Amino acid sequence: MATPPSASTFAALLRAEGLTVVEVGNWETHNRNHKGPWGPVHGVMIHHTVTAGTQRTVDLCRTGHGDLPGPLCHGVIAKDGRVHLVGYGRTNHAGLGDDDVLRAVATETALPADNEANTDGNRSFYGFECENLGDGKDPWPAAQLDAIERAAAAICRHHDWTERAVIGHLEWQPGKVDPRGFTMASMRTRIHNRLSAGQPATAPAPALPKPSKPVVDLSKLVAAARSNPKAAGKPVTYSGVKTVEIALVNAGLLAKTYSDGHYGTTTVDAYAKWQRRLGYSGSAADGIPGKTSLTKLGAKYGFQVVA
Repeated sequence: MATPPSASTFAALLRAEGLTVVEVGNWETHNRNHKGPWGPVHGVMIHHTVTAGTQRTVDLCRTGHGDLPGPLCHGVIAKDGRVHLVGYGRTNHAGLGDDDVLRAVATETALPADNEANTDGNRSFYGFECENLGDGKDPWPAAQLDAIERAAAAICRHHDWTERAVIGHLEWQPGKVDPRGFTMASMRTRIHNRLSAGQPATAPAPALPKPSKPVVDLSKLVAAARSNPKAAGKPVTYSGVKTVEIALVNAGLLAKTYSDGHYGTTTVDAYAKWQRRLGYSGSAADGIPGKTSLTKLGAKYGFQVVA
């Protein structure tokens, strides 16, 4: 049982273990803490994502999907071994699991079989999602396995835990199979050997700059906003619509269920609310983006605007 360190300390621990860390957006404050506490923490949980492509995987783990909002973990471990930090605090990664397993992790004793789903794991575990299809065929590159080992060891080293504090999702929640493609027993052996060797001798990996913000093209966005889905032919579509809708969700102006990439009447209404929030009224608050209002939305919620 332990108290999580600050977000900056967490990132520093990973770098001190020789990992290359990518800090994604507002990861330090992106969490689900309003749904319940995070901590005391008892261990580290390893998952696979069932996705391909690092950027797609990172985006998914940061924002979530359907009825499972993000962040879906604290860090995404990519095929190349980089650790992309997407959240810190309570995250939607563990769900309900077995209380007997939690007791074993907390006391660092042998794990029992997981046969119940009665205990909140999001409160008690650090979570790492690892980029892999999870079909047992998608390879686990050496760099990625090394990064999993280092990330788990960094946390165990900080809390003075043994490798027994590291489990797979399949050891926590009945019916889960992740991570698939290597055994947690073999990973715990690697972590044990790393911890037994003492502090890492390598210099901390350098910090990488945060990924550039998404870019929204105003002219394409306006065309999508003005298109009529009931008219003949298909409505105008543009990927930047989803970026703007997510910003409106974060602003509390649009329900998440409507961030579907379609600039329909609900999105128009939400954008009109944003315009009114900025002081516009009448025809100036018609829900069709203008450069000034869109630029202000992007500055506050993380995207760039091109006219």
